[in-house]
This record gives sequence, structure tokens and C-alpha cells, in this order.
Amino acid sequence: MRHRNKGRKLTRTSSHRRATLKNLATSLFIHERLETTTAKAKELRPFAERLITLARRGDLHARRLAGRRIQDRAVLGKLFDEIGPRFQERPGGYTRILKLGNRRGDAAEMALIELVDRGE
Repeated sequence: MRHRNKGRKLTRTSSHRRATLKNLATSLFIHERLETTTAKAKELRPFAERLITLARRGDLHARRLAGRRIQDRAVLGKLFDEIGPRFQERPGGYTRILKLGNRRGDAAEMALIELVDRGE
């Protein structure tokens, strides 16, 4: 039984899983869209949306909390200066996941995760 065990292990240790999510979130905020496996995209969504919610707050404490997870200062600046204000009026649901089919090499199910309002 999986009572109170949420989240996917992604066949990684806990520290490796945490590092993977940090790197995926950093890449998502740089490029504003990311192609990855469906399982990783589904794990990334709540992680990234919490960071965007912190960026919407925009105060120093929120910046420091987000800085624990986003190590790159330029990306942290973009998150708080561009992405956070863009979603100021939106109550949630900042990302979308689109399934792309299976990867050719190992038939892993692939997905595209992107920010909803990409400034197009």
C-alpha cells in the first residue's frame, strides 16, 4: 500500500531526484518550454508552479526561498522580474503538459511541458 507516499521515484535516489527537478525547473524557466518524459513532466509541474507562486509574491523572503531551488542567479532574476509578474492575475495553472508520443530509442512516453502564457 502506498499510503502517504506521493510522488514518483524516477529510479533515482532522493538527492538525485531533487537535483533533477531543480535542473528541469531551471531549464523550463530559461526556455519556457521543455521536452522530457511524461513522468518527469508530471513531477516537475507542482515543483515549478510553487516557484512561480513565490515569484508572484516577489518579496525578499520569497526570493530567498526560491533561491534554494534555483541556483542560477540570472534565471532567478528572470523568474521574479518577468515570469512572476506575467502570471500576477492568474490564480494557478501556470504550466501545460502535452503528450508527444513515444521516444524512438526506448519507447519512453514523451511530453512537452510549457508555461501557459509564453508571451507569444
